[in-house]
Amino acid sequence: MTRKLIIEADGGSRGNPGPAGFGAVVRDQATGELLREICDSIGTATNNVAEYSGLIAGLRAAAEISPGADVEARMDSRLVVEQMSGRWQIKHENLRSLARTARDAAAGLGRVRYTWVPRARNAHADRLANQAMDSAMGEQPAGGGRHGKPRNAKVLSEPDATEPDPAAASPRGWARADGQPTTTLLLRHGQTEFSAERRFAGRGDIALTDTGRRQAVAAADQLAARGIDAIVTSPLQRARKTAEAVAAATGAPLAVDDGLVEADFGKWEGLTFGEAAQRWPEEMSAWLASADVAPPGGESFADAARRVLGTLDRLLAARPRETLLLVSHVTPIKTLACRALLAPPAAMFRIHLDVASLTEIDWFADGPALVRSLNDTAHLRQPAR
Repeated sequence: MTRKLIIEADGGSRGNPGPAGFGAVVRDQATGELLREICDSIGTATNNVAEYSGLIAGLRAAAEISPGADVEARMDSRLVVEQMSGRWQIKHENLRSLARTARDAAAGLGRVRYTWVPRARNAHADRLANQAMDSAMGEQPAGGGRHGKPRNAKVLSEPDATEPDPAAASPRGWARADGQPTTTLLLRHGQTEFSAERRFAGRGDIALTDTGRRQAVAAADQLAARGIDAIVTSPLQRARKTAEAVAAATGAPLAVDDGLVEADFGKWEGLTFGEAAQRWPEEMSAWLASADVAPPGGESFADAARRVLGTLDRLLAARPRETLLLVSHVTPIKTLACRALLAPPAAMFRIHLDVASLTEIDWFADGPALVRSLNDTAHLRQPAR
């Protein structure tokens, strides 16, 4: 018999846009048992972005708890419910991106139904979202609720409101994630001729330059005493050779995973950005505007993200609480950073990654992620052995 779960999700901002956060709860439909509660602040955002973020977190948690389960997602945002149900058009690009992310998260589940409920019936998720907003603002829990209302006023004013559950008075937030995380050290490969000339380098199997090989050794020296449990690399030789240098320095086992390969840039492979834009101006504009658009003959960022995030989920499930070095490329590393930051795909164009740079992210089993560093190149300024 297919398991049935209930997700309760909410989000909000103090200012719209303003300091924002979300909350999500997963319950067993048959017993009402609380299986997971999640809350996190997301910086400055709108109410709608925060509400979508809560839904995404709930769907991911449900898929982790019981893959293939049927789910009813309950929210007091009619906009999100109607858009996810396909009854309302999604006009804003950021919300279209978030809706795609939500559908990707739901792909690991069975039948998913979206249900609007009054705010009074979404009190638990609302309480978590308010805690996340408190965290975003650095306020005490007595601070104002979203839209400037007193905290929980929108619940208690409803005729069928329920009293808060005392056991949920101190829900887990991003600062109180439980247990030891799985740590991913994300290492971009060393320099190649294409990276030195700032050319599109996708599936072409380009070798490291002499500088790239020295950068790989420098990264290996930096990681030698880190305590790495396993190394997983893209199959392309620029990543594989970089990974082999770290494996030699650390003694960690090395595996190759096709899921970490770079995006396929199709006919743009080997061209500079300017050359590609000159030959395919309309295609380039469309590619920059939407993660669903692929370069001619290539792979869209949305398709690459599904591949990379599926690989991450598989590794997190297989190697919990370990320290993993993932040696990869610009697109996969930026994709993982965007997931950890709950950032839309468009944020990829605002992240810079140097060759042989390190990015460190902790992934906690109860939902939150913590970015500890991004594009760290301090080891490249030190003399390599």
